[in-house]
Amino acid sequence: MTVPRRWAQALRLAAVLHLAAADTWAQESANGGSAVGLFAAASLTSALTEILPRHTFPRVRLSFAGSSSLARQIDAGAPADLFVSANPRWMDYLQEKGRIDAGTRFDLLANRLVVVTPAGSGLEVEPRPGFDLAGAFRGRLALGDPDHVPAGIYARQALRALGWWPALEQRLAPAPDVRAALLYVERGECEAGVVYATDAAVSRRVRVAAEFADSLHAPIRYPAAVAAGRDSPAVRKLLRRLRSTGAAEVFRRHGFTVLGVSADPPRPVE
Repeated sequence: MTVPRRWAQALRLAAVLHLAAADTWAQESANGGSAVGLFAAASLTSALTEILPRHTFPRVRLSFAGSSSLARQIDAGAPADLFVSANPRWMDYLQEKGRIDAGTRFDLLANRLVVVTPAGSGLEVEPRPGFDLAGAFRGRLALGDPDHVPAGIYARQALRALGWWPALEQRLAPAPDVRAALLYVERGECEAGVVYATDAAVSRRVRVAAEFADSLHAPIRYPAAVAAGRDSPAVRKLLRRLRSTGAAEVFRRHGFTVLGVSADPPRPVE
């Protein structure tokens, strides 16, 4: 598959930016920086930015990207203290390499998959076998890179289950993360895209044309875990914050299904 130049450039730029961020964090850590490093899937950007504002304690440095990109950074030594993936596969990858504390791992959230179009589009999509999605729109279908990005992996599973994949495989606009796929549709560069329901909910520039049944793809789960050797009181405090009832309310408001609320009452944020 040939990737258009502008999307190839976007993939390269994302990789450069995240490597630069990792270098900055490494320098701050060497200089005694005390911020907790939270690496999280791009689809969590809006919710976590609300849950963990800049004045939160402990101080948190948020890094959002595709789960595959973050997992590889962690494996390469990036100073992450806590990782939240949008797919168990990439958490498994790090666990097999001994890069996370397996005893801290749990499923925090669940999500759903939808087809989006630009807000003014009249495209109607019926998520059933026999519907000709490829013939219903022009150009390329935006989605996370199906070889690496969890949202793209789930999308490919759903498209195959519906029998749509063969006609669309050569018409993809693979993005480095799900938020980038959403951006392609928002800008009108793509007439349709597959993203998480939570991403569609935060944008006024797209509309949901269809929702995929959960049975069409593997369960969309967001596992969280502490990175190996990074456990500390500050990291545990952050973990409690993410599992608090207050955080759960924010996650639900952003459209997530919450799986990992702690039974213990949350401690106040200092």
